[in-house]
Amino acid sequence: MSVLSADATPPLLQPLPVRPTLLQRLQRITRSYLFRVLFSGLITILAVTTFTFFLIRQMPGSPVEIKIDEMMTRRGMTYEEAYRAAATVFNFDPDRPVILQYIDFWGDLLRGDLGNSITQGGTSVSSIILRYLPWTLFCVGLSLLISFSLGILIGLAMGYWRGSWFDNLMTAIASILSGLPDYIIGLLIIVIFGVQLRWFDIGSVRGGVDPNITPAFSLEYIGSIISYATMPVLIYVLSSVGTWILSMKSSTVSMLGEDYIAVAKARGLSERRILTGYVGRNAMLPLIARLAISVGLVVSGTVIIEEMFQYPGLGRNLYIAISGRDYTTMQGIFLVITIAVVFSNIFADFMIGWLDPRVRIEGGNES
Repeated sequence: MSVLSADATPPLLQPLPVRPTLLQRLQRITRSYLFRVLFSGLITILAVTTFTFFLIRQMPGSPVEIKIDEMMTRRGMTYEEAYRAAATVFNFDPDRPVILQYIDFWGDLLRGDLGNSITQGGTSVSSIILRYLPWTLFCVGLSLLISFSLGILIGLAMGYWRGSWFDNLMTAIASILSGLPDYIIGLLIIVIFGVQLRWFDIGSVRGGVDPNITPAFSLEYIGSIISYATMPVLIYVLSSVGTWILSMKSSTVSMLGEDYIAVAKARGLSERRILTGYVGRNAMLPLIARLAISVGLVVSGTVIIEEMFQYPGLGRNLYIAISGRDYTTMQGIFLVITIAVVFSNIFADFMIGWLDPRVRIEGGNES
């Protein structure tokens, strides 16, 4: 066993790593960009949910009063008879203080319960949303995909060959389409092609599927769904494709002035290679962020178009709920729309950073 001499130099001691305390970890988490974005998103959802809760209850009339007016008009009842009948139909007290209704709403929501529909015989709001949401996702989602793809291709060609007859023609068409609301386009199609020219039967395009076909995973049933969705999809595409075309054209024109495009042309690359590999890919970046944001709005659908064609989507159910003052159904649908919009915006922020290498998000600082 060796013994160290008195004048021997002791070995250097390496300092032990200091483990961060719980408070330091919490401070690091709260200062991160992800936490701040998610926290602001939750605050937005809370604020919008609270605002819509009190706003819809300021609408004139209540579910009971709407039902009483309906019974008095259609069935010829007196007010007392209609009031007694409506009181047996609805499990809702219009005289209950709004603040107590608000507390009950959050108590149910924290348990994952959106409540029951006031006007649909106690049917849960969650089942209504789960039943009709796929119809809206299919119809509006398909139209968004088609309009975005067409807008990218047409806008890219217009920007690259700007000043041509094709550019002038499509600019005029896109400007007109982007300025028309979707319900105006729907009315014009119905009046001109359905009533005047009789190219299609108006009654055959109302609904979501042929009621005479048994629901099954068959070509007949799927074909019926696609057939009934054709008209709403066409209107959605026409009302949104103009904006995508003009946005893509503007982005393409700005990209053509970049130095790397001039270098690519000097290298003798083909126009197809420059158009797809250099111009198109970079010009799409701003539009992809907008597409991510638009995905959140898909959930809401378009209330007027779905009601116009009696399409069984979430938008039409929102219209029915508003007409009948079904507070719980309105609140549930607005909550789903708010969550979809908020998180689609968050997803768009991170998608920009992933697609564009010039954007970096580190330590809560954006550059």
